[in-house]
Amino acid sequence: MKTVSGLKIKLFADGADKKGMLEMYQNPMIQGFTTNPTLMRKAGITDYQDFALDILKTIKDKSISFEVFADEFDEMEEQARQIASWGENVMVKIPVTNTQGEFAGKLIKKLSSDGIALNITAILTLDQVQAIADCLSPKTPAIISVFAGRIADTGIDPVPVMQEALSILKELPKAELLWASPRELLNVVQADQVGCHIITATHDLLNKLHLLGKDLTDYSLDTVKMFYRDAQAAGFQIAAVETA
Repeated sequence: MKTVSGLKIKLFADGADKKGMLEMYQNPMIQGFTTNPTLMRKAGITDYQDFALDILKTIKDKSISFEVFADEFDEMEEQARQIASWGENVMVKIPVTNTQGEFAGKLIKKLSSDGIALNITAILTLDQVQAIADCLSPKTPAIISVFAGRIADTGIDPVPVMQEALSILKELPKAELLWASPRELLNVVQADQVGCHIITATHDLLNKLHLLGKDLTDYSLDTVKMFYRDAQAAGFQIAAVETA
């Protein structure tokens, strides 16, 4: 049974809650961070740049990804170059397409050729992985974020997809495959077994890592005790029914 100490995959924390991010930063198991505009909005952030620069005052030595949010490629490029200037540990997230479905290949190729470390995001197909691989410079670090969890949401097993994605990226020594949007702790084990370089997960999911390798008989007893404690705390009773 897989345990935390046996994991080879890098664990990244996905979120935009400052308190939670700083707590994760203190955890030696966490090697990087990912964010996106949706998570920032959920966290109540109203000033994108101020938030990023503030968190970078502390998180200086672990990878952290910030995403462009423009929809036109020329504006994406401007934002990407500005984001890249925020720190040496910053990776710029570029969506695989804009909202019109237009592939961001030209922009990816230009930025990667210029030495800007990219995290290509919102990828769900192997055709997209191949197209991105064709645009990346082998000399520049890159993360290819395949949303395995969303693939699974459609009823497709993401494991073979991730295996093939690794094969596509094998000629790019500085490219890392990231398993994105995991739904359960099992996905961490699956991603590790496949050979993914990184998995990014919410703080809630990462807080379950201590369960890896837990004895199932003990876990069963813990569950029974939980039900009992909650019934007692709620004061539940079943009145006796008089029979004729």
